Amino acid sequence: MTAPPELADRYAAVTAGIADACARAGRSPDELTLVVVTKFHPAQLVRDLVDLGVRHVGENRHQDAAPKAAELEGLPLTWHFVGQLQSNKAKAVARYADVIHSVDRASLITSLAGVERALDVFLEINLTDDPGRGGVAPDRVEELAEAVLATERLRLRGVMGVAPLDEDARGAFARLRAIGDRVRTIAPEATDLSAGMSGDYAEAIAEGATHLRIGTAITGKRPAPQ
Repeated sequence: MTAPPELADRYAAVTAGIADACARAGRSPDELTLVVVTKFHPAQLVRDLVDLGVRHVGENRHQDAAPKAAELEGLPLTWHFVGQLQSNKAKAVARYADVIHSVDRASLITSLAGVERALDVFLEINLTDDPGRGGVAPDRVEELAEAVLATERLRLRGVMGVAPLDEDARGAFARLRAIGDRVRTIAPEATDLSAGMSGDYAEAIAEGATHLRIGTAITGKRPAPQ
């Protein structure tokens, strides 16, 4: 089956934009993992993305992701969970998600530590001054990293963050990168940086992002949530 032309065009435009941003930053696109965020979109769109060569997809709501992953079982996909995760849903999410980008508290680590298979995880950092936002406060990052390292099945990949709307994205991602450097002093293997979305992926690439979480720039307008 051939992907719709408009989807193919958007995907081509974003991959070209990534290549341009990498060239400006003196990097190679091969250093990056493009996670296409498909929240609220039907399973067919994911099939179309696979036809275009996409191998990493992201979801942020368990109630949407679980049936979609089940329907698409067997496709060559790595599933990333990129949204806020409730501790009581952690084990259910771990049945289909290979990577979780939103680990931000000790209780969630405890829940994930009991899963039956290895998981890659990122520590989500709160880059705002609002303690109500998702993510761990920067001054508690080392504590959370140590908790992940103490588990058997969780592999700490690095840190994740979302640039605040009221701040220059490049500056926010520079702060995220510095926090990632701190994590690597206790977890040298945690070299990854999950940063950059549809509107700011170029700035994230300039600051060393390894994982981009891009949705609407590729998928188009999201359907209304069900």
